[in-house]
Amino acid sequence: MTLVAELRGVFGASVLEDVPSEYLSDISRVTGSADAVVRPGSAEEVAELLAWCYEREVPIVPRGGGTGLAAGAVPDGGVVLSLERLDKVRSFDPELWRIHVEAGLTTGALQQRVRESGLMFAPDPGAVEISQIGGNIATNAGGPHAFKYGVTGDWVTGLEAAIPPGELVTVGGPIRKDVAGYDLKRLLIGSEGTLGIVTAAWLKLVPAPELVLPVAIFHRGVREGVDALLRVLGSGIQPAALELLDEETLICGGATFPGGLPDGAKFLLMAEADGPAAEAERIVGELVEAAGEGSVGVYAPRERAEIDSFWRWRSGLAFAVIARRGGAVSEDVVVPLDRLAEAMEGTTEIGRRHDLIAVCFGHAGDGNLHSTFLVDAQNQEELARAALAVEDLFELAVRLGGSISGEHGVGLLKRGQLARQWGPRALQLHDEIKRVFDPKNLLNPGKKLSRSTPGERLSLGPRI
Repeated sequence: MTLVAELRGVFGASVLEDVPSEYLSDISRVTGSADAVVRPGSAEEVAELLAWCYEREVPIVPRGGGTGLAAGAVPDGGVVLSLERLDKVRSFDPELWRIHVEAGLTTGALQQRVRESGLMFAPDPGAVEISQIGGNIATNAGGPHAFKYGVTGDWVTGLEAAIPPGELVTVGGPIRKDVAGYDLKRLLIGSEGTLGIVTAAWLKLVPAPELVLPVAIFHRGVREGVDALLRVLGSGIQPAALELLDEETLICGGATFPGGLPDGAKFLLMAEADGPAAEAERIVGELVEAAGEGSVGVYAPRERAEIDSFWRWRSGLAFAVIARRGGAVSEDVVVPLDRLAEAMEGTTEIGRRHDLIAVCFGHAGDGNLHSTFLVDAQNQEELARAALAVEDLFELAVRLGGSISGEHGVGLLKRGQLARQWGPRALQLHDEIKRVFDPKNLLNPGKKLSRSTPGERLSLGPRI
């Protein structure tokens, strides 16, 4: 009897008859293989499936919306457990600024539900119509507004999760403070499905801002732009987001910037101000004063049509970057803010060394760079050079006191890279935590590893 037949005998229609290709990859474009795909309809069924797989030593790979960039949900055999049917809002208490949701609810559906009550769930990791809350928690997803509001994990007050060998556990809840034990909730957050499978979460909310205003400030180069960023931070201004684009990124997408680029623009610092209308207006003025010194142009739209046009341009920028060469190999390193200019210049030098166009954009306020190498997606030799460039990029980030990932996680594509930045004892503790939760190494195996398997080398595909 096949694995699918055995599973269907226990879990019925939750088990797909075949393995659709959309369950085998994510945005990283790395493709894996699986023996079966199961779509449980409840948290109890998730735990039951985990117990079934654990008893038979069948690997199990949890999957949310498939919007990850590190191949964290890409299977290598075994069972793909899709959480898409766990999409209920279990409870919503607007007056208490909290909501209890299942893992398969999309980010967009959550944001819309709370917005109707004048509230906001601030994390915005992107692909909101597809990404799911469970996946966002599993990767501790960030986004532009993490500068002011924090990453996904900062909004989680309680979790329900299925853990090996097949039990549902609850940590935290509808509470704002809890120091009663080891922070198991934080261990599960960001564990990429290697310690447990998040099935539901309590999330905190805040009142939605009355007004949101963007401002774009152009500078002549990296050093001038980063100095402007540091002036903003040093002044105590609190924008909702602080983003940056380097010269090569502006070359890719600048032609369609609303109103056109000013002469001499080789660095763009983008910020967003939110809050009560008067406060948002005040923050924009302070941003222009602090970051506008020595700038070559400022764009601060006020009309709704202009603001919408600006955000459409920003949303389409990734496509403009890819279009330049047809493909892009991108990583999300993070460095201390005082080393940000060095990281950007170092990325450019790495690209030059490997005969590749290097592009930097990202979350300036967090020091989180999406350092990207443009490639012909069909040229294997270029892809190989890009893979070497990525290794140099990781080395650069760690040398500058940073990390190999600020928000995308480790997944398959960065497994083993933790050894660059952690010492032996820290690596040992990392691996021991995995063994405590998952002694058989069946839960999303091969992901989040602190060390590479000897001789293993994963091919990097075009991604951004």
